[in-house]
Amino acid sequence: QVQLVESGGGLVQSGGSLRLSCAASGSIFMLNTMGWYRQAPGKERELVASITRGGGTDYDDSVKGRFTISRDNAKDTVYLLMNSLKPEDTAVYYCSARIRARLNPSYIDYWGQGTQVTVSS
Repeated sequence: QVQLVESGGGLVQSGGSLRLSCAASGSIFMLNTMGWYRQAPGKERELVASITRGGGTDYDDSVKGRFTISRDNAKDTVYLLMNSLKPEDTAVYYCSARIRARLNPSYIDYWGQGTQVTVSS
């Protein structure tokens, strides 16, 4: 069984910062690309940022220069540092990870339960 547990969401004023964390646990053989998605009310889920096991990163244009994704492979944890937050960043943020579990030859995308980020104007 593999789990992703997120933390760090909350309410912040426009221009403020938050850091999200997502820790993977369970019967993990290999943890590949990790990412953060978000879903605002009435909108589809969208990719915010992703990071490969080797540290290669990709960002949505709307967050470039403001958000930084990083990971600690020893802790199977991914982080999202969000600076200069705007009201339009308000959404539920989800962690995702492509994981090969022990005794399973296939990689599967796992998801966290989501954490609310609210930015007030």
